[in-house]
Amino acid sequence: MNDATSIPVAAPPEGVASPLAQFLHSLASRSGVPFRIVFANGAQFRSGDAEPAFTLRFRTRKAELMPALFGHVAILESYFSGELDVDGDFALAFRAAMDAKSDASMRPLVRLRNRWHEFRYSNRSIAQARANASFHYDLPYDFYKLWLDRAGMLYTCAYWKEGTKSVEEAQVNKMDHVCRKVELKPGETFIDVGCGFGGLLFHAYEKFGALGTGINAASQQLADLRGEVERRGLSDKIKLIDCDFREIPGQYDKLLSIGTLEHAGRDQIDEVIKAHADAMKPGALGVIHFIGHVGQFDTEFYIRKYIFPGGWIPSLTEAMNAMERHGLEVIDVENLRRHYAYTLDAWATRFDQNWETIHALDPGRFDEKFRRTWRTYLWSCAEMFRSPNSRTHLFQVMVSKGNISSSSYPMSRAFLYR
Repeated sequence: MNDATSIPVAAPPEGVASPLAQFLHSLASRSGVPFRIVFANGAQFRSGDAEPAFTLRFRTRKAELMPALFGHVAILESYFSGELDVDGDFALAFRAAMDAKSDASMRPLVRLRNRWHEFRYSNRSIAQARANASFHYDLPYDFYKLWLDRAGMLYTCAYWKEGTKSVEEAQVNKMDHVCRKVELKPGETFIDVGCGFGGLLFHAYEKFGALGTGINAASQQLADLRGEVERRGLSDKIKLIDCDFREIPGQYDKLLSIGTLEHAGRDQIDEVIKAHADAMKPGALGVIHFIGHVGQFDTEFYIRKYIFPGGWIPSLTEAMNAMERHGLEVIDVENLRRHYAYTLDAWATRFDQNWETIHALDPGRFDEKFRRTWRTYLWSCAEMFRSPNSRTHLFQVMVSKGNISSSSYPMSRAFLYR
């Protein structure tokens, strides 16, 4: 493939709105991905001499004009509504957009919409936080079953160590990795903050003999999990509690928080970290695994509006400062950004492959707009974590409740890889 500087860049056709023309020129000049744009009046714009990797087809003049106000958010919303179609390699369309380093989140109207979203859907109240959790996680179990891994239905970043061949293997790797980081032992108690479908709870008991308590604010998801715990005859080994992340009861030998902080909310990071710390016995070890920004940025608006209402991605610094304030020593930080790209590739591929079955589950709920919105979420996030321009990463922070003694924990990571 030619690099970006060697691809011929055509001038946008006359009549194309200036902001859209600027976006196309930026896309064509910065990205090595060849593409084509077909406008509502039939005019075309083409970048590169090679066969286009993807084609954007504007169906309405409105879809061409809205980027002037909302940048890439308008392009995505036009795709959701059917006023824009994408032919060809969907993932490469997002890769090209990442190459162009869009600044749409800085547009005044996007910032205003993001602030209104925070006002309306903030996780400040526990009632709204529960509604936000239900919006996403209380979709039917059979929906998630069709595209998550078959090892434990884990809906968080997997661990693709060398030689890993499937998302199932990668998710087992991840569960082993975090359990070994905290040196989980038979008979120990641990809290699984945001336990999802329970894969980690089952794995920790079956492989390490540890007794888990899972908390979750998505009531239907928790009810489904409770049925599975009972089916496996593990009700005396695994406990489940329906509560907010700020209401964790009791104290535990170990803490595993996998994919929680990004759901805490913009102004609730400190409260949620404090609850994590309070749930750990003195000297307890924990892993806090979360999507985090490198620097302070607004969270992508379309993700908040259509996928995770109330969600907010904290910066690594913000999260670690809260950990220190509440008595947690940071022992180690591991960045798994590239691992999330592979995980999302697997999810997005299965989502697309199984769409007809998903649609048949509930044609009214899982309609064409849902398909377009969710495949955008999955494929765009894969490319976000893959992009060298991304400032959104995935961190595993190893902590202890109070300073760890020099003799009570290995001095290097070597023990993890034996």
